[in-house]
Amino acid sequence: MTVAVDVLCVGHAAYDLVLTVENHPGPDEKTMAQQLLSCGGGPAANAAVTVARLGCRAAFAGYLGNDLYGCKHFEELNSEGVHTGWIVRGEMPTPLSVILVKPDGRRTVVNYRSETGKLDGDAIDVTACSPGVMLFDGHEQHASERLLEHAGQLGVPTVLDAGSVHAGTEKLASLVDYLVASETFCRDVTGKDPEEGLDALQKVCSRVVVTRGDKGILWKTPDGSGRVEAFAIEARDTTGAGDAFHGAFAAGLARGLLWHEVLVHASAAGALCCTGYGARPSIPRAQEVTAFMREHT
Repeated sequence: MTVAVDVLCVGHAAYDLVLTVENHPGPDEKTMAQQLLSCGGGPAANAAVTVARLGCRAAFAGYLGNDLYGCKHFEELNSEGVHTGWIVRGEMPTPLSVILVKPDGRRTVVNYRSETGKLDGDAIDVTACSPGVMLFDGHEQHASERLLEHAGQLGVPTVLDAGSVHAGTEKLASLVDYLVASETFCRDVTGKDPEEGLDALQKVCSRVVVTRGDKGILWKTPDGSGRVEAFAIEARDTTGAGDAFHGAFAAGLARGLLWHEVLVHASAAGALCCTGYGARPSIPRAQEVTAFMREHT
């Protein structure tokens, strides 16, 4: 039986331990956390939750262990209405992230994968999947390459969340229809700031969006180029803002929104995610995005 979803998100799932601290501890220094938050995380998994909260049908394909963190995250995704039929479970531990959040909203992230390896290319069978859009974060390179072939056969638009340069994002950047990159990725790949590096990135992928945090976004496609200013907010925690942006971007494509609407809706979702603590709890719902945009435009 074919499972119809609007967006299939492929890649990394982790479990987050988020600590809010007054300052970053220096060498041999101890500090006390003011708050502890634990929840599911990971770029593609967070994007899938974003898609679901925005009222679209979401699925996540990736790995979760049979350990405590994996079981908690699996239950969390199910509770959000994310289709979990393409999650591979196993005895390797679930990746873990420890996140220190500072008073100004900036954060430090430490990821731990232990001996957990990457999925094989045939680990995920999505032959029964007919998504409107596929979103990749590059962390499951081999499975993603196989799914990209499947997307090509179906004529499904594909998006890459290129937050940083690694083997997966380098490989997939030229294979997707939309390259949505951070300014860090742009600078590392081109050696230039986004304003100057946009042309170079377009040689990699014809449709490019570069996210720049509170400086807004730049974009360039065969139909033109432009920018979208960032929404003015008071950031409490920027963790997950990019994940929410990518999920909302893919959801906008799946809904058939006009290009500018896709970008503005995604920017609003990313901005709202910064106004709370922890990525997963702060991912907004459709009505919150609508109210936020009405208030700020």
